Amino acid sequence: MARFDGKVVFVTGAARGQGREHALRFAAEGAAIIAVDLAPPRTGSGDAPSGLAETAAAVRALGARIVTAEADVRDLEALSAVAASGAEELGPIDVVLANAAIETFAPIESLEESAWRDVIDINLGGVYKKTIKAVLPHFRESGGAIIITGSYCGIRGTVDEVHYVASKHGAVGVMKALANELGPRGIRVNIVHPGLVWTPMVNNSHFFRVMRPDVENPTKEDVAEVVRELNPLGVPWVEVVDISNAMLFLASDDARYITGVEVAVDAGMANKA
Repeated sequence: MARFDGKVVFVTGAARGQGREHALRFAAEGAAIIAVDLAPPRTGSGDAPSGLAETAAAVRALGARIVTAEADVRDLEALSAVAASGAEELGPIDVVLANAAIETFAPIESLEESAWRDVIDINLGGVYKKTIKAVLPHFRESGGAIIITGSYCGIRGTVDEVHYVASKHGAVGVMKALANELGPRGIRVNIVHPGLVWTPMVNNSHFFRVMRPDVENPTKEDVAEVVRELNPLGVPWVEVVDISNAMLFLASDDARYITGVEVAVDAGMANKA
């Protein structure tokens, strides 16, 4: 019997990257998935599958059930409707993976107000307030687990992304408060802090230029040279599955008495002297 047979997992940001991997890992362990994202098609073709459709196909290939919905995590009404319809079709929700987030870079002098607002509204208000608030009425009566995707930026103060750092530090506060508030209902709340993870958020030309401004057209290998120096294990980045494995543990009965904690999966980046 798989660890999550009969369980229902609600995942935001499920169309790509970490969110998709989380959906697949939990599905492989027997869970039914409610997958949410605000995801346009990958190309300009109307026939191109959306990221959510690709996630759904991959989950079904594992023999698991899945419900998908396009919704903005800033829209409480839309998220509430998704949670209600998903729970009606699949059953009460056992696990929430509050994962959707965006990241942009700019020094404080040139940081646009709209960029600050979008990052705070999505990463903090949308994911950690509205997602959790929308799902709570549909939790199983016996309780469950909420796991927030944080960041090593929620531990340290990195440069040129004060809005992102603020959102991730805020997420830690939300986690600690809700661990106390929801504990009497049997709901555990924890946060996982990924380091640099090989996903589209890292694998893009903008991030490459941020990390290697000294190179005209930096490549993956150019970036790896710098990133290896940022953590004591000397790896360029962690893999998505490493984050999913931490999520699986924290959501499982093996972690039944773990709540209110921060788990860094970052090759030691946040702790490096």
